[in-house]
Order: sequence, then C-alpha cells, then structure tokens
Amino acid sequence: MELEPELLLQEARENVEAAQSYRRELGQRLQGLKEARRQIKESASQTRDVLKQHFNDLKGTLGKLLDERLVTLLQEVDSIEQETIKPLDDCQKLIEHGVNTAADLVQEGEIALLGGVGEQNEKLWNFTQKASHIQLDSLPEVPLLVDVPCLSAQLDDSVLNIVKDHIFKHGTVASRPPVQIEELIEKPGGIIVRWCKVDDEFIAQDYRLQFRKCTSNHFEDVYVGSETEFIVLHIDPNVEYQFRVCARGDGRQEWSPWSVPQIGHSTLVPHEWTAGFEGYSLSSRRNIALRNDSESSGVLYSSAPTYFCGQTLTFRVETVGQPDKRDSIGVCAEKQNGYDSLQRDQAVCISTNGAVFVNGKEMTNQLPAVTSGSTVTFDIEAVTLGSTNNNEGGNFKLRVTISSNNREVVFDWLLDQSCGSLYFGCSFFYPGWKVLVF
Repeated sequence: MELEPELLLQEARENVEAAQSYRRELGQRLQGLKEARRQIKESASQTRDVLKQHFNDLKGTLGKLLDERLVTLLQEVDSIEQETIKPLDDCQKLIEHGVNTAADLVQEGEIALLGGVGEQNEKLWNFTQKASHIQLDSLPEVPLLVDVPCLSAQLDDSVLNIVKDHIFKHGTVASRPPVQIEELIEKPGGIIVRWCKVDDEFIAQDYRLQFRKCTSNHFEDVYVGSETEFIVLHIDPNVEYQFRVCARGDGRQEWSPWSVPQIGHSTLVPHEWTAGFEGYSLSSRRNIALRNDSESSGVLYSSAPTYFCGQTLTFRVETVGQPDKRDSIGVCAEKQNGYDSLQRDQAVCISTNGAVFVNGKEMTNQLPAVTSGSTVTFDIEAVTLGSTNNNEGGNFKLRVTISSNNREVVFDWLLDQSCGSLYFGCSFFYPGWKVLVF
C-alpha cells in the first residue's frame, strides 16, 4: 500500500532529522574518543618525563651522597694517619739525633786513639769525660708493628643488595589514580567538591584537594584531611576553575597520582553582608562579619536578597562571644530597620542558645546551642497553597529546615506575600562573634 505524498514527505523529513541527530551523536562520541586518546597520550608522555627526571635526579643525588661519604672516609683516613704518624716522627727525630751524636763521638774517639797514650793524654781524658755524660746504653723504645695502626676499609657488600632491592621496588606506574572527583556543586561564592575512591583495594588515610583558575599555571592546596567533600570558598562568579585530588595510603608518606582535573564554575552571586553597618567589621569579600566593640546594636542584613528557595544557605560560626537570648541568625522576607533581632514577624532564625523563632514566636523544638565551629544551614522550599491563578493576595507558605550540630527542625513558615528571594541576617549583643556565610 502506497503512502500519501504528504505522509511520505513527512516520514522523509523525520528520517533526515533522525539521521542528522544520529550523526551529531556519533560526532560527539568521536570527540569523546579523541579526548580519551589525547588524555592517554599526554599522560603517558608526562609520566615518561616525570620518570626520567626523577631517576636522573636520583642518580645525581646518590652520586653526590656517595661522593660525600667517600670524602668523609678519606678524611677519617687522613686524620688517623696524621695522629698516629706524629709519635713515630718524634721518635725518629730522637733516634736520628742519637745517631748523629754517636757518630760524632766515634769520630772524636778514633782521633784520640790515634795519638797514643803519652801524646794524646788530654784528648783521651776529654773524650772519656764526654762519653761518660752520654747514655750510650739508653735506647728509645720503638713500637712493634702489632702496636701501631694498620688501616683498612671495611665495606659491607650487602648494601649493594639492599640498595638494589629498594631500587627494583622504587616507583610504580598507575594506569589510573585511586581517587577521582565525582561531583562539583555550585554555591554562592563557592563550589562543593566531592570525590570518591575508584580503587577498592586502596585504603586511603588522607586526601589532598587542590584548585586553580583555568588561566593560572599554579595549583594551590585548599584541603588536606579524611573527608571526601569540601567546599572551596572565595570563588569568583562565572570564572572557570580546575580541581584535582589525590590520596595518601594508610601508613604511607607519599601521595598518589593526581585525579583527572575537573573544570567547574559558579553562576551564583556570592552572599555578602551589608558594608558600613556600625557594630560589625567585614572581611575583604564581605562574607565574614565580626561583631566589634561598638555599642551600636541592630540586625546586620545581607547586601541584597541573594538567597533563593531550593538552595542551601550556610552559616559557619568562626568565633564566639558572650551569648544572649536575643541573638539571632536567620533569613527574612525584607529588611526592617529598627529591630535589634530577627526574632520578629516575617523572619525565621535561631538564637545562640539554640531556640528557634518563626515570625517572632519561639518554637517548642530547639537545636543545640551555637558554639565555635558550629554550622547552621537553612533549606527552604516553596509550598503551593490554594489557587495559583492571577496575582491574588493571601498567605504564602515555605517549608523550612534548619540544621545545626547534626540535628534539625522542620516547620512551615507563613509569609504575607510570595518572595522570589530572601535576605539573611544576624544580630549579636556582645562582641567576639564571627560568622561566615556561603
């Protein structure tokens, strides 16, 4: 049965689109293969260079160490030789002096004897007197050969086998690193990096995370520890960064090869506190607020409503001061000056004693008191109520989860109107409190 011309034309168009899509998919896979081949080639070339450089450095270092050891041993030989030769030199000088004295005495005696007794009586007398003053029977003691050093070198040939064994076991070539980055999650002013082991036989003791801007040639350490997740702060928005991680095996000193670098960026505007508010000192990036000694009180708000529902807002308490039940850390629908705390209407917050307030009312459920190092998180989701047609007035409900010190409370927050974004804020009545927001 023949198809209608229009149906046939439509089917032909669909087949062309399917073929184009198939070609694009194959092209992407070819590009993926190209990248995989490039990674293998480049990593192999880099590994060869690293191995050659390392072993050349090792040979140079070993040669230098052997030369230094040789110099030390030769200096020891010279020292022993000089110290033990000196007494022999002194003895030789004494003997040579005695030989010369004896030779002179022999010569003088022979001359005295040639003249006879009558003629050379005075010479014989003088010679006899001189000879009596010289101890011709006193001979210096010369040490026996067994009593003087006989230097030799003691060299343990087993060191060659030990070095040989270590050299044959030195270095390994890994086809892939034992850890890889599995996820990059953007945060306002930061990126959460998560990694995992890909070698089940590798037992990791510590991990080491580094990052850099893609325009930079230098990686810098940002985390060393046993966790498999870390948030990298001070990330500029819409700037690409590279991340890599390695691990140190249990009981080992050396680090494993680096993971394949992953590129990530954050499109979210960094959270910032409002600058110029008396009573608080801010960091250069305005994400850290320190309650200072000023007598001024009030709520320090964010510079803009940068918190959106569906995100996680995190406060980390860096240092603490004296707590007060009026202290607050939280979010609000709008800035309202004239209040000294977020314990008011259209706001939710936690006090430093762990009390939770919703629209100014204290909840029955509480969280642990805030201490130095505490992390307080807010997760807020919109809950649809009633008809969504038109822009009618009415209440708007948000589902709020506040977590602190491994505990959480969940409740509904009723607002007078819908809010696309929220402000955050804090208030402390005594100095010393320092809070980081991200």
